Formats: sequence, structure tokens, C-alpha cells
Amino acid sequence: MQAINPATEELLKFYADHNDGQMAKIIDATHEAYSSWKDTTFSYRSELMKKAAAVLRSKKADFAKIMTEEMGKPLKNSEAEVEKCAWVCDYYADNAEAFLADEVIETDASKSYVSHRPLGIVFAIMPWNYPFWQVFRFAAPSLMAGNAALLKHAPNVPGCAEAIVAVFEEAGFPKHLFSNLFITNDQASEVITHKHVKAITLTGSTRAGKAVAKQAGAVLKKCVLELGGSDPYIILEDADLDLAVKTTVASRLKNNGQSCISAKRFIVPVAIKDEFEKRLIAEMKSYKYGDPTNPGVDLGPLVGKKYREQLADQVDRSIKAGAKCLLGGEVPVGPGYYYPPTILTDVKKGMPAYEEELFGPVASVITVKDEVEAMRVANDTYYGLGGAIFSKDVKRAEVLAATKLEAGSCFVNAMVQSDPRLPFGGINESGFGRELSHHGIKEFVNVKTVYVR
Repeated sequence: MQAINPATEELLKFYADHNDGQMAKIIDATHEAYSSWKDTTFSYRSELMKKAAAVLRSKKADFAKIMTEEMGKPLKNSEAEVEKCAWVCDYYADNAEAFLADEVIETDASKSYVSHRPLGIVFAIMPWNYPFWQVFRFAAPSLMAGNAALLKHAPNVPGCAEAIVAVFEEAGFPKHLFSNLFITNDQASEVITHKHVKAITLTGSTRAGKAVAKQAGAVLKKCVLELGGSDPYIILEDADLDLAVKTTVASRLKNNGQSCISAKRFIVPVAIKDEFEKRLIAEMKSYKYGDPTNPGVDLGPLVGKKYREQLADQVDRSIKAGAKCLLGGEVPVGPGYYYPPTILTDVKKGMPAYEEELFGPVASVITVKDEVEAMRVANDTYYGLGGAIFSKDVKRAEVLAATKLEAGSCFVNAMVQSDPRLPFGGINESGFGRELSHHGIKEFVNVKTVYVR
């Protein structure tokens, strides 16, 4: 494996893959660590998880530097990601015991209740776009539930993978309880079927999710899949346009436009289209893009050459099909995998900008006649991760979000974002299962009925 700086295209470091023998030893060591960890107390686990949060905060600058170098997000965003990881550690340290407390149920028994016991090793296949957060949001609840963890991180963020292992070790967790594997996809298939691995969690593309679901299903193992998204942001006629524009642009451009839950399809009634687009152009132009280590930069490069080529191809094919480019749309000359903030309008069904997930700083404006058509277009997707509605009539927007918008997370007058206190996940080709909140920690436990006559 190798880490390449996407801002400079320079090689950072080579990393040696684990061969099959090394992989087997790591899995066995993780299983051995689990054998004693599963019977530890919540107070002990909580103490160590709090220490992990402290390590993250004390070394925030170091961890942020690794993230920015390996995947290109602005340094200030990397620092915020480290803080969020510390938050999720604290959250589960404080709440896991209550979430997994025995649930007493009255029956004809003298005693009957539901307990929540750990399963074993959870195997995580994680992406590069949030290289710390995606890992900690599964690791914190999994370890607090008494499980162990194996990580196969994206091959372009190996330094992040090693740094995360070091966080848990420095916090005092048993060695190998959380282990990293530098392995291929073929080797990952072997891990899925390994007898010590009891569950799988994946955040990534829909294609990867389908492959993992098939493999996990063949051996009857639980999996949670958080996959792609093409989130609709619906701007109703009575929306506060200043709020709507600032929020949608912030969502579309966060993480260099590389987020499953960023605003991707901007659905706007024809009555406000011109005014919305005028403000949208101005707001997009206000974002500075360039060297992600520069404190004044809001937008860094895409993570790799192939990702930029794919995005540019999607934009070009949409324009050839009739979309109009209001801003950006051209690959800049020079080093780094940069792509400018881009706006496509007159986007229609059949175009890549309508049908596909555009993983980069490109906004697709889709014009509709009214609210009814807006909801139809919003739901006209293979995905179902998130969505947002903007309206001054908050009650009306809430009803639409709760009953009409088909997605796992529906927000009103705000951007979709993950929060440790709320369940997170999608439907349709955005995956299944939930992470975070009490729902997330219960995905990887044995919900056990105990009945005493």
C-alpha cells in the first residue's frame, strides 16, 4: 500500500501488506484479546474509552496532519473530525451501560428479561473520506459492548489506520483488541468467513456493499452497510433563501464535496429558480480552494486522480445531455487532484447529474413546478441516505420530512449530518442497519432472552 498526498501528488510512504500467515495471527490475537475483554465491567471499559478521547484531543494536531496529507481535506476540517471522534468516545463511555442494561419483561415466569451480550470480533471495512470518524463511530460502541474489532481501512489512508490503533493502545486497551489489517479485497473475503469473525460493518460504495452483503449472507453473519447517497435538498417557495443557500452550499462543499450525506440534488420550484441560482453562484464563489494546509482554504483536492476523472466525466456527460454549467466544470492545470466548485442547472432525468452520485464539489439544480413534483423528484433515486427541506412553514416541512421524504435521515432547515445521539443509516441502495445512538450499539450484540421459572 502507499499513501499519496492528493494536493501535491507526492508519495508519502509505502506500507507492507499483511500476508495470509500474518493475517491469521492477527485474527487469532484479536480473538484471544476478546476472550477476556467480553467479561470486563462497563466501568472499566468506560474508563479506557474516556482515555481514548483524551488521547485524541491531546494529539489533535498530529492526527489532523495525517488526515490532510493522506486524503486532502482542509486542516481545520481534519481537526474538527478528531474532536468529533473524541465526542463519540465520551458519548458511549457515558451511555453504553444504560443502553445495554437488562430489560425486564413481565411474563408467567418468576423472572424474565432481555440481556445484551457481545458477539465477538466485528470486522470493519472503512472508507477514506472520513478516515478517523468512520472508524471511531463503529469502534466506540463495539468495544463498549464488549466486542473486539478488526479494521481493513481504505488503501490510501494507511497512516490513519496505524494512528487509530495507536490511540487505543495508548489509552490502555488490551493489545490486539483493536487490530489493523493491511490486506487485499480477496483477503477481506477470507476474514468475513473466518470462524472468529461474527459481524461485519462497511461504509463505502453501493457496489462494495452488495459484494460484502453477499459474502456475509453466505455464512449467515450480521452486517451493517452505510453506502452511497444522492441526497435531495428541497427548497420550497417560502424558504429563507439566505439560510437555504448558505446551508446547501456548506453541505455540498464539506469534505471537498466527498461525503455520502452532502447536498447533491438541489430541487427548486421554477418560481424562485433565478434568484436561487444567483445567490448559489455567489455563495459557491466565496469558497476558497487550494492547499488544504492553508488556514484560509475551504476546499482541498479530491482524493485521487481516478476520482477526479470520474467526476469530470459525469459533469461532461451531463452537459452533453443538455445541462448548463453556471460555474466551474473544468479540470484545473497543475499538480494536485483539484476540481473547482461547480454548478449544473437544467438537470433532468437520464443525466448522470440526476441519476448518479457525484462525489465532489458539484451541485445539480433540478427545477420543478411545485411541492408535489419536488417530493416525487426527491424520491426518484436508487439511494435513500439523507435529505433536507427548507421552508419558513416549519410544521409543513416537518410533515413532509417525516411522512413523504424517503431516506434514513431527514432534516428541516439544516444540513444532514451524523450525531452520536441520533441513529444514522440509509434505505434502498444506501444500505441497511444503523450506527450511533442506542440503535447503533445494539446492532452487534446478542439480544438474549433469559427466562427463569
